[in-house]
Amino acid sequence: MAIEPQATAAAFQTLARLRPPRIMRVVGWMVMIGIALFLLFITLVPWVQTAQGNGSVIAFDPRDRQQNITALVPGRLDRWFVTDGARVKAGEPIARVIDIDPDYLQRLQAERAQKLAEIAATEAAMATAMRDVKRMATLYGEGLAARRDMELAQIKVAEFRAKIASSRAEINKIDVNLRRQSEQMIRAPRDGRIMRVASIDVATIVKQGDLLATFVPEQSRRVVELYVDGRDVPLIHVGRRVRLEFEGWPAIQFSGWPSVAKGYFDGQVAAVDLNASPNGLFRLLVTESPDRDPWPDERSVRLGAKVRGWVQMNTVPIWFELWRLLNDFPLQFTRPGASPAETGQLKADAKADDAKAK
Repeated sequence: MAIEPQATAAAFQTLARLRPPRIMRVVGWMVMIGIALFLLFITLVPWVQTAQGNGSVIAFDPRDRQQNITALVPGRLDRWFVTDGARVKAGEPIARVIDIDPDYLQRLQAERAQKLAEIAATEAAMATAMRDVKRMATLYGEGLAARRDMELAQIKVAEFRAKIASSRAEINKIDVNLRRQSEQMIRAPRDGRIMRVASIDVATIVKQGDLLATFVPEQSRRVVELYVDGRDVPLIHVGRRVRLEFEGWPAIQFSGWPSVAKGYFDGQVAAVDLNASPNGLFRLLVTESPDRDPWPDERSVRLGAKVRGWVQMNTVPIWFELWRLLNDFPLQFTRPGASPAETGQLKADAKADDAKAK
């Protein structure tokens, strides 16, 4: 049985007397439309999952990283050839360290010459002794000399040989000291720049291994080391794309839509550490992507600059990403609803990338 409008109005008199403002009705419709659009948005629009990490720019080759220039021999600092910030080429002098005894090298040379003279004299005496041995052997064979005389001559030759060997060992020791003292000139190992010079004045005594200066090579191949959470590491493999934000470089980030972000540079994962670092995070090495824009030059992004990175994972709907974040779940390895064949293909691709890297 249908209810007539007059009966409805009579039953709900208060409702009938309500007259909501026009603006409220418009706002209500806008809210309803907004909710509908929001539901469509989170259902249809894709979102790229990312694993965030922080790190810095380092040199890929260990020889290109910051190095300490140390004293090769103990002695006295005689002269500096560089200052802070000086640019040097390979082989150019940095500092000179001399022995405390200024005549030490001359005395070593004199000792070496003396040992050589002793060897020459001993060799001449040994030659004479060897002739005596031959003569005694002949006389002993003819019965004209005693066996004891022949043995004494042989012992004398052996003594001369031992003396020559001892003198040559002494010469080797002198040569080692001469070579060590010849390293008094500290030279640059490669082309680079002197970062810091130790506060050591001339006439200061230094020990072997004392730090003299800090040296940084130039034209190094730069990579980025990122530290990510261990929960995301199992899903990161070699070849994954990475978006990088360099310190001091203006950028606008949209994590889920990499194409919209501005001021960011692309990289790819080159290596993943097997063990966690002392800070509890896992380190990734990220190199430049050969098919994308190059990184800023070294004047803009120097070694040691701080970096934030987002490793790009799989694409999922926005609703799934919101649900994952609300439940604090790890990143999804495959998109929701993916077939078993597609899941197996993704795993196979990850193994192939790891095999290529190795």
